[in-house]
Amino acid sequence: MAECLRAALQRREKGGSECRAESGQWDSATDIWSAKWLTERKKLPKAKVAKKLTICSKLCFAIGGAPYEVVGSVIGFYLQIYLLDVAQITPFHASLVLFIGRAWDAITDPAVGYLISKSKWTKIGRLMPWIIGSAPFAVVSYLLLWYVPPLKTGKFLWYLFFYCLFQTLLTCFHVPYSALTMFLSSDQKERDSATAYRMTMEVFGTMIGAAVQGQIVAQGHASNHCFPQNTSADSSINSTDVISSLNGNTSTWQPQDLLSHTKDSYMIAAGVVGGVYIFCTIVLFFGVKERDDPYTVKSDKPIPFLKGMKLVMRHGPYVKLTTTFLFTSLALQLVEGNFALFCTYAVDLRHHFQNIVLTILVSAVVTIPFWQWFLQRFGKKAAVYCGITWIIPFLIMMVSIPNNLIVSYLVAVSSGLSVASYFLLLWSMLPDVVDDFRLQNPYIKGLEPIFCSFYVFFTKFAAGVSLGFSTLSLDFAGYETGACSQPPPVAFTLKLLVGAAPTGLIVIGLLIFRFYPITEEVRMRNKLALRELRDNSQNCDRPLKDMGSIL
Repeated sequence: MAECLRAALQRREKGGSECRAESGQWDSATDIWSAKWLTERKKLPKAKVAKKLTICSKLCFAIGGAPYEVVGSVIGFYLQIYLLDVAQITPFHASLVLFIGRAWDAITDPAVGYLISKSKWTKIGRLMPWIIGSAPFAVVSYLLLWYVPPLKTGKFLWYLFFYCLFQTLLTCFHVPYSALTMFLSSDQKERDSATAYRMTMEVFGTMIGAAVQGQIVAQGHASNHCFPQNTSADSSINSTDVISSLNGNTSTWQPQDLLSHTKDSYMIAAGVVGGVYIFCTIVLFFGVKERDDPYTVKSDKPIPFLKGMKLVMRHGPYVKLTTTFLFTSLALQLVEGNFALFCTYAVDLRHHFQNIVLTILVSAVVTIPFWQWFLQRFGKKAAVYCGITWIIPFLIMMVSIPNNLIVSYLVAVSSGLSVASYFLLLWSMLPDVVDDFRLQNPYIKGLEPIFCSFYVFFTKFAAGVSLGFSTLSLDFAGYETGACSQPPPVAFTLKLLVGAAPTGLIVIGLLIFRFYPITEEVRMRNKLALRELRDNSQNCDRPLKDMGSIL
């Protein structure tokens, strides 16, 4: 088997150049050999053509990716303001929860990737048991993350523990799910199509998470702020009443009741999101069949994890794409993590925050088909440049023209275009990198979880650093936990975190992306070479004996 594959690769690398003499004429002996080989090749069993994925399979696969984005959008948009204004832990402790939780999440990615690479094939696949087994425990830990324990001290440890636990279980879901893309089909076009379905559903999942959480808890956040005048959290507790409009009725509420109502709304939202998580996991399990690696035989042994990790990290296209993904993800996560605080304290749009977020995500869902057409027409690299840079002028506009509702919604619609391109393009390019690696290392299998886990490892670790740093920056600027207004330095800091910092990170990421080597020509060449490699691997049951008779 190995010798057959080696011969096929040698033919691809040499490209037939050795078949020509210096005069440019075909060598007669090679001519005879080629004719005999082509004649004999027709007698070999026909290679299996990759089956096309049904629309139902693509939809089920796409729905399986929604839970990760649903909970990701909720945590990204709401966890910081929840810890500060609802759980009411200090900004320093909140920054520790965000930083340590993200750093732990980053560490678990390669660890889970290692464990998956050691997993054996089962009746339902090698990846699916991880997805199914982690789901119920992830939902329980997610619910406890949004619960405010009746503790005077120790809240910090509570949230740190359950945030880290949930991120670990979510990694056990997401790493195998991402690697599952490579085992849906051996056809690159089919995988790209499935990825487009997946990204559409993931953006839709982000929209669901933001919409559910926003509509349920946003009113509580708005009512938690003073109406006739500004008061701090401590002074508001001593006030007699606060007039709030809840569920369409005007009634008198004590501040303690307002906070209790907000806590309950977070638990209700967590229950709805947990139900979505379980439903999508069930659809994925019953609707998708995991296939074994089409390029290697089952007798091939997986490469040791550390050796595989070194090979992956030395692969140039992977390093460049991961670095680009790192900086662009950092930019968007900075905006996402601070956007609720930005709307609340910097531009006085606290009553419109959830609708602005929903507008961004609806725009992203609608424009994903456009980006799918664009990348097929102009290539993935051009789509990345156009899509990611599109958000920069609108970030600047949002910060430069505050307190303007029309401008805010205009920015939201336009920003959705960039969000859609981010969701679709960077993840659809990872299979291209894996294909390129397979072509250079045809005897290695089982490294897909390593590719996926390290793809997000650096991003999550850096995101933890950035979110922790941003929360500390707010602390240094004078942020007051639970207060209904903040000093001017807090508003200025939020504008930097939402405008200037993301712009700089996007520019750095795109400069690195210039050196990404897999163009459309390279991608198509790899596709053809992999098809030949797959055909030879399927026809190698009688290779050397038949080749000997030909020669």
